[in-house]
Amino acid sequence: MDEPLDCLIIGGGPAGLTAAIYLARFHLDILVVDAGKSRAAWIPCSHNHAGFPDGINGKELLERMRKQAQKYGAKVVKDRVSKLERDEDTGLFTATWGSGKATARSVLMATGVTNRRPMMDEELHDEALANGRIRYCPICDGFEVTDKKIGVIGSDSHGVAEAVFIRTFTADVTLIAPHAALKLTPEDQQTMKEAGIKCVDGPAEGVAFDDKSIVVDTAEGHHAFDSIYPALGSDTHTQLAEMLGARLNEQCCLVVDSHQRTTVEGLYAAGDVVIGLDQISHAMGEGGVAATTIRNDLAKQKPLLRESAK
Repeated sequence: MDEPLDCLIIGGGPAGLTAAIYLARFHLDILVVDAGKSRAAWIPCSHNHAGFPDGINGKELLERMRKQAQKYGAKVVKDRVSKLERDEDTGLFTATWGSGKATARSVLMATGVTNRRPMMDEELHDEALANGRIRYCPICDGFEVTDKKIGVIGSDSHGVAEAVFIRTFTADVTLIAPHAALKLTPEDQQTMKEAGIKCVDGPAEGVAFDDKSIVVDTAEGHHAFDSIYPALGSDTHTQLAEMLGARLNEQCCLVVDSHQRTTVEGLYAAGDVVIGLDQISHAMGEGGVAATTIRNDLAKQKPLLRESAK
């Protein structure tokens, strides 16, 4: 029987790949299984990632991180883990994907989340996203829409909060209901009025875009914007951790301690699956913390003493 991995990392986004770099440089035997769905790959050009004053494409950033991890011995497999089990007697984890399978002493969940998309053709959505007509993170790229005409597709307090946040970058913001009439509390209505944010009833559907604008079809007719922000929430990828009985919080994210340990011994988590902040820098920080914790916890089980090179 093959020796179990020191750590299996599920997810190859910023959190998982940062952890892979750390763990590989700790001389540990690790494997990254990545479904290739990291939201970082959506980013046409990130201008708030430290160290890249002219910006960097999300796919390029991930490729650089993969190469860096592989340089130090990390193995990367492109596939989706479908099953995760833990042997209560040995404490070992077994993960299954496609035609592959691996056993590991520890597992890091870096599976992230999926943004809920607005109603529109998938191909149109992806093209508009690549061209900056659709944006998902005003924290990351609000600066790029300074003084532009912006539409926010959302409702309730979440949509209001995003519209108000974007209002700090531009005076021209419209909140559009995704499915039917906007249903805002009196307090939210007052907030919208004071901020000068226009409100439009839905349903909202992206129907066309060009190099200058994106058109949204609503119950009140067509509206053209420089960019739109879907504020529809997201779905956290916690299914594998739930198979092991890991606890979730009210936001359906994995509960971890200050060192990224979940409620299941040997199972760790980092990135948006822990807190959906949507920030590469934050995910990378958690990846580094998780990797160091994993290394130290493994050393308590079995001393990680390197043999003489002679």
